[in-house]
Amino acid sequence: MASIEFKRVIKRYGDSLPTVPGLDLTIRDGEFMVLVGPSGCGKSTILRMIAGLESVTAGELYIGGHLVNDLPPKDRDIAMVFQNYALYPHMTVFENMAFGLRVRHTPKLGIERRVREAAETLGLSELLQRKPGQLSGGQCQRVALGRAMVREPQVFLFDEPLSNLDAELRVQMRANIGRLHREFGTTSVYVTHDQVEAMTLGSRIAILNRGQLMQVGTPLELYSDPDNTFVAGFMGSPPMNLVPAQYSGSGVRSAMLELALEGLEDAAAQLILGVRPEQLVHAADAPAHWPRLRAAVELVESLGAERLVHLRAGKESMIARLPGMQLLTPGESLTLAFDPAALYLFDAATQQRVRHARVRTGAAVC
Repeated sequence: MASIEFKRVIKRYGDSLPTVPGLDLTIRDGEFMVLVGPSGCGKSTILRMIAGLESVTAGELYIGGHLVNDLPPKDRDIAMVFQNYALYPHMTVFENMAFGLRVRHTPKLGIERRVREAAETLGLSELLQRKPGQLSGGQCQRVALGRAMVREPQVFLFDEPLSNLDAELRVQMRANIGRLHREFGTTSVYVTHDQVEAMTLGSRIAILNRGQLMQVGTPLELYSDPDNTFVAGFMGSPPMNLVPAQYSGSGVRSAMLELALEGLEDAAAQLILGVRPEQLVHAADAPAHWPRLRAAVELVESLGAERLVHLRAGKESMIARLPGMQLLTPGESLTLAFDPAALYLFDAATQQRVRHARVRTGAAVC
């Protein structure tokens, strides 16, 4: 096992703007770090730099305390699981899993032991003599995972390994990968654009946008304490509601609600209010001092025991996650409330969190 450290790492292709414009990030020994962000944010490039498949343009990259900028991939003691299984179709499951060990001239008995142990762990023992064409997608991905496991590397790298699987198989494979990390404790770096995968797998998550590191923390830290609107809107499903509002010196006002605030003497004139969909409740069920908002129902998504209610007031929209089966119809006016402690404030110009303010009780409904 080993830590990984990026020190002002830059990756540039030709004369274009850098894909990674100066990354400072430490991945601790034995942790499961997830790199997450939209397509094109640089997460796969970062993973490939760790693997040695991409060169570092500037800065320093360390694995296990050793500078690896110029170290070839074969000498980095890493194993990588790709989005595509990349199995040899003419080889059996056993031969695919053993291939990397044979290339490294591992003794035959050692190969046999490692492959069979990995196959037992992954539930592949009965499939060792089959070829990839006889396997399902989930089984192929487990073979690819087993091929990496038998290497017993100091670092595992995962490049969106579940994106080709259907929803049910993704859930199963997430559970397998999480269980294997808990069992072996190998330093792991996992790339995905799926924030659900990130939150269920990661010891910590690094959120990226256009090559910039937006925030690093545990899933709970990022969900409950975002530093900026990008993180607030990215983590959570549905994401946090972000509503523009005008600050007038004593409070803020939007098309949906009006709030009296304290501690905003130096705030910008334009703010963004944030509240999670699950924090919104029917006003009749809320304490009298909770702020109210009123909007028209635009769409209702029924999920069985709960509903996602899309709301609109003027040009502003919100989503509320409400329990129960109460009938709501499009166009109906709905009044909701939320705990004032659940409100997030952001500066509209910088998109950064405003932390030195709180709601004054007695907010009015617009």
